[in-house]
Amino acid sequence: MSGATLPAAAPLAAPRRMGHGAFWLASALAALALVAALRALGSEYAYFAATFVLQYVVLATAWNILGGYAGYVNFGAAAFFAAGAYTTVAVGKAFGLPLLPCIAAAALVGGALGLGTGVLTLRLRGAYFAIATLCLSVVLQTLVVNWDFVGGSRGAYVVRPREVPWPFDSYGGFLCAVMVGLAAGAVAIARTVEKSRLGLGLAALRDDEAAAEAAGVPTLRLKLVATTISGAMMAVAGAPLPYLGSYIEPNSAFGLAYGVNAIAMPLIGGTSSWAGPLVGAVLLASLQQAATVTISSAANLLIVGVVLVVFVCAAPHGIVGLFRGQR
Repeated sequence: MSGATLPAAAPLAAPRRMGHGAFWLASALAALALVAALRALGSEYAYFAATFVLQYVVLATAWNILGGYAGYVNFGAAAFFAAGAYTTVAVGKAFGLPLLPCIAAAALVGGALGLGTGVLTLRLRGAYFAIATLCLSVVLQTLVVNWDFVGGSRGAYVVRPREVPWPFDSYGGFLCAVMVGLAAGAVAIARTVEKSRLGLGLAALRDDEAAAEAAGVPTLRLKLVATTISGAMMAVAGAPLPYLGSYIEPNSAFGLAYGVNAIAMPLIGGTSSWAGPLVGAVLLASLQQAATVTISSAANLLIVGVVLVVFVCAAPHGIVGLFRGQR
């Protein structure tokens, strides 16, 4: 019909995104479901293996806030991890506090260490920043080796409490439940940062820091916030370590595996999203735990290298990036 106008096409409905509150609630429910499943198994090895994997979930997620969102590669993840572990030893020995207050103290120490590192090094960029963070790990390890209060080079034994908090039947189950809560909180924090103005600013300086500064983005302040959050979370990841094996010494706490895994897991999973470190940590830590039981723990770094090479060649943007590209 002449002169008639066709009705305008209805706009496509935008996909609804889960809000921050809903995501925190979903994380809490997932954590409760995982704790219930592990308690139903009732196996001490299941508790240990789950704690091992979840520890790397927290560590990889924490590293990604600075290394993935902001593009500042941190080679000192082992330093922050060990700082959290030795904070537990020092606070527990000095004040006799249980695990949960020690974790809070580790977060404060890690945050302060991250802020101090940021103030001293964040005017450096690229390889210079990476080398500076690697030097931090060497300096902290030297201090711990010469600190007799936490055992020095001999290491320190940490005795688990005899009383197990209700409703757990073993301290391994309680430790695993604590690690589940920490992992859920770390993932929720990473998603909140990613979707916030802080995350947008970090993405801007990752893409082009000079252009972001010219556009008025407070890049130095954002980097300081990112290093503080990342440092606190990495220290929290290491805080339960002394109770996991009941013994800690500098060579293992500052081990190469923690620094390598903290970088490899987000790269394998994908550094542009909060889900990438989670996927990479679960995949890589599960493979390492299986290799430790079936082959030897000496094969762990070999597995990291092989898997990292495969994924860098097949999926440069990680597993999450690969699925996003296909979709």
